[in-house]
Amino acid sequence: MKAGKEGKILGISRNVFILGLVSFLNDMSSEMINPIVPSYLIDVLGIGKLLSGSVMGAVESMSSLFKVLFGYLSDRFKKRKTFVFAGYALSTAAKGALALTHSWWDFLTLRALDRVGKGIRTAPRDALIAESSEKGKSGKSFGFHRMMDTLGAVTGPLVVIGLIKILENLPKSTAYRYVFLLSALPGGIALLTIVLLVEDKGAKVKRRIQGISKLRDRKLQMFLIIVAVGALGRYSYAFTLWKAEELGYSVLQGMAFYALFNLIYALSAYPIGVYSDKLGKKKLITAGFGVAALASLFFAYARDVITLMTAFLLYGLYIAIEDTVPRAYMADLAGEHEKGTVIGAYHTVYGLFVFPASVIAGWLWRSYSLTHSFLFATLVNIIALVMMTFIPEETG
Repeated sequence: MKAGKEGKILGISRNVFILGLVSFLNDMSSEMINPIVPSYLIDVLGIGKLLSGSVMGAVESMSSLFKVLFGYLSDRFKKRKTFVFAGYALSTAAKGALALTHSWWDFLTLRALDRVGKGIRTAPRDALIAESSEKGKSGKSFGFHRMMDTLGAVTGPLVVIGLIKILENLPKSTAYRYVFLLSALPGGIALLTIVLLVEDKGAKVKRRIQGISKLRDRKLQMFLIIVAVGALGRYSYAFTLWKAEELGYSVLQGMAFYALFNLIYALSAYPIGVYSDKLGKKKLITAGFGVAALASLFFAYARDVITLMTAFLLYGLYIAIEDTVPRAYMADLAGEHEKGTVIGAYHTVYGLFVFPASVIAGWLWRSYSLTHSFLFATLVNIIALVMMTFIPEETG
């Protein structure tokens, strides 16, 4: 379907649609390797539970250190596309190079580079999505983007299940390395798509008129505090797969549960984004913490397939809310001249507290049990939910 540069494709801004396609391809690449990472760390590299949890947490947190910086730089230089391309390029190269790893240190270094790539691209890309959105429909745009991103996350595990089946006669370490190499292919296609089809809106960023940044706004600051608290309850996806393994499910069966989680995420993200524009983003974010608490509670006491499936379903719904609505909420709060900076601040605060979340979960797992890890997350999300009730409702 054709559309002009300022037109629409399937009712979505052309630029947002293309960026959604890019994220589909990149996340397909990422999710070809993510489901096998927990097994690769423990079964191939031979590292323990606490270090595994710490490595996964460090990987999740690493990108966030750079998001506010590159969000600011994209505002400062009025360039979005350059940073988006550079970030995706670094991540694609790092994922393919995982085939060369032979120790947890090699692995962590390359995964850190992958996350640095994410840190470079995320805030400029989210600012570009906000700038390419119709007024009052930022939730719809971010919902569509997260849906496309997660459809890639659904496709990736299904592809890797097929690849593992094809490579099942090879040693596990060799099969995993082939998967790492092949994961770079969709990432390469995504890079070509950025170069050829994405329009940079950065040049249209308004010059800064006022000296006071929105980051000094008390409502925004309070929300960032709640983001930090809530992040302490967001353990790495790896813990959900370790839970499935603890109940006796194989790595391939765990991938199927993971694909179910991503399918729920993909199906929920777009309608949640649209609904947040109508109902109010603050209400959806508050509800998201409640869903997170329920998901963690179900994971904590899962002993059969129905309870475990329910946990994955709730987890998918929670992540769909968490990864969609706060981005749109921050974009709405930000001034026109600093969307990259403000969105980057959100990602940075969130990511800094995601790392200790996985470290704490790993320590509780080693010292007590996975049940305690999930119960801690339940408590933290309930606290974040209560704190959200003190933030004023949106106006206008």
